[in-house]
Amino acid sequence: MVETMKKDIHPDYHEITVVMTDGTEFATRSTWGKPGDTLKLDVDPLTHPAWTGGPVQLRESGGQVARFNRRFAGLKL
Repeated sequence: MVETMKKDIHPDYHEITVVMTDGTEFATRSTWGKPGDTLKLDVDPLTHPAWTGGPVQLRESGGQVARFNRRFAGLKL
């Protein structure tokens, strides 16, 4: 018995361009976006400490950590 895949239930699989954090680009196939779209990465294996083994760098200036530090700056234990 040969089973076939159901028709019209799978997402469109097309070619996109991925731009790494250092500016390098490569083409791949994906279901993300539309054909020909560009996906710009904020985090990739070149910069993330999980891959590089380096220290974590926070790149947010007004995020949750900054708000926490401002809120509790005067707290003395």
